[in-house]
Amino acid sequence: MAGRKSTKLYIPQPADNCTLVGILEQLEPDKPANGKRVALILHGTMGHKDYLFQKRLAMRLPLDSFRFDFRGSHESGGPWRYSGFAEDVQDLVTVVAFLRDNYGYEIDMVVGHSRGSVVGMHWLCTSEEGKRVTAMVNVSGRYRMHRIYDQMCTYKDAFDTMGYYEWKVSVARKQLLQRVYPKDLEEFASWDTGIVWDNFPPTTNVLTVHGLADGVVPVYDAVIYARAFGSRAPGTHVLHLMEDADHNFTGRQDEVVDVILEWLEGHHSGALVTGVLRTGIRGRL
Repeated sequence: MAGRKSTKLYIPQPADNCTLVGILEQLEPDKPANGKRVALILHGTMGHKDYLFQKRLAMRLPLDSFRFDFRGSHESGGPWRYSGFAEDVQDLVTVVAFLRDNYGYEIDMVVGHSRGSVVGMHWLCTSEEGKRVTAMVNVSGRYRMHRIYDQMCTYKDAFDTMGYYEWKVSVARKQLLQRVYPKDLEEFASWDTGIVWDNFPPTTNVLTVHGLADGVVPVYDAVIYARAFGSRAPGTHVLHLMEDADHNFTGRQDEVVDVILEWLEGHHSGALVTGVLRTGIRGRL
């Protein structure tokens, strides 16, 4: 029997006449994928398919997985937009259709970091396939989109003098320069995350992981998601806050993976209840 197999896939995105690039991890590549469960792993802004905990998680998940670069990110073509949530959702729809039509996969799990979480939750709320997803992991997901204006001091001088802000960042060890315009902040702030209250699948179990030292997305956003998802049944919501962890969980990548796998074991065994992860277990002081 063949062992694990990693395959790079090139998926046409007709919306921008570009190609989305991703990695399919198969546990038993010699067996037909038709009807198999697969997990999708979604990166955040200025991220890519292999950064932070994404690749590490893919290599340890007990099911097949697919992680990819959103449009304009790393190896995927097309334009990048700071407020391109709608384009990201469109990319996700394209990827799901490709995996379904070419492999017969059923999307069973979605794991998102930051922007990827927001996109993944929106897809679950608005698609037929999303209604059948049994597990969602929300890592560092933003709820109060208007709080992006908390960072206005970063952009103001550049907006006033040039009409845009030049964002210099390193992605996969490559230096990139992207432009952010005032309209990008407006569109970002207006993205509707409140859709989860009425449209999120009632049967999907959710894990929210957030760092208590997150300086990008306030920790209280995790509490809001806990309130939204914790009110559903039979779906559960489990919250896990990591002390001293920042937005990207710097130096804590394996711990994030451990937490997700621990929760996933409870998901598969039917042992999950809404609340805080490891309730009743004494923590370190």
